[in-house]
Amino acid sequence: MKGKRVLVTGAGGFIGHHLVSRLKKDGYWVRGVDIKEPEYQKSAGDEFEVRDLRKWDECLMATRGGIDEVYNLAADMGGIGYITANHADIARNNILINAHMLEAARQHGIGRFLFSSSACVYAQGKQKDADVTPLKEEDAFPAEPEPGYGWEKLYAEELCRYYWHDYKFETRIVRFHNVYGPLGTYDGGKEKAPAAISRKVALTNDGGEIEVWGDGEQTRSFMYIDDCVEGLRRIMASDCRDALNLGTDELVTINQLVDIISDIAGKRLVKRHNLTGPQGVRGRNSDNSLLRRVLGWEPSILLREGLRLTYPWIEDELRKAGRVTQAKEVLV
Repeated sequence: MKGKRVLVTGAGGFIGHHLVSRLKKDGYWVRGVDIKEPEYQKSAGDEFEVRDLRKWDECLMATRGGIDEVYNLAADMGGIGYITANHADIARNNILINAHMLEAARQHGIGRFLFSSSACVYAQGKQKDADVTPLKEEDAFPAEPEPGYGWEKLYAEELCRYYWHDYKFETRIVRFHNVYGPLGTYDGGKEKAPAAISRKVALTNDGGEIEVWGDGEQTRSFMYIDDCVEGLRRIMASDCRDALNLGTDELVTINQLVDIISDIAGKRLVKRHNLTGPQGVRGRNSDNSLLRRVLGWEPSILLREGLRLTYPWIEDELRKAGRVTQAKEVLV
């Protein structure tokens, strides 16, 4: 419906920034809120407010003014190195954000609230094999999520269900599986694998050596940002109050991910495996059966296709910063 007023929290971050742009294109009035300004481009929203959503009063202010829908993407999060080293901070910050945002949205009579969960909620015991069986939504129980980040996401999912049960407050729950694309963090410790490897490849001369955490045989699936945003829009519009996977089922090893990015960059590189580096679970893949049944749709952009758009952006950013000086030879 045109004319809706939408709030996107985490709008200064990667997914939130892209979502705001998409919502504006679709004709919505959009307020973006984050603890920081967007990193690479000015927000396309009608309003952008810097707020600390760990604080109750700030959540009340963020949700004021006749907002119809909330996409609650705000979170303290990052790549595997960050989320394995900051359990207390991540859990505390995100529990505060999610609990305060849910209650503020309910008190303001907002129509729908979408919570951004994560594949980190899945039981670790079901992710010990690189040739992992794709994870169905019910595989989150019996609960054995990743410490810190996984536990707080799983609890917030339950909180959303409680709000529907007790208050009939409409909530939607999306479990992201590794999102990547342009405008994503690629340095500083919070970047995900596709961005981190793209940075390493861009900074390494042809024939050089790059570090890979673990033996590189751990497996993941990766979803391009355009598919992610499309999925968010469809899940918000759906009648499904249960958690839904949002990811691709194109499983690759981290070694294969390195090879794809190196090929796009036109480089032959040597992998140096750091077996003491954080690896996360051994294998994780998305089962999209429920998503297909509910939406009649699933992410379809192939990994190589998305990386052809992502790697050149990261290389250009590094070049602008004076960190890449070799000739540009990206294969498109």
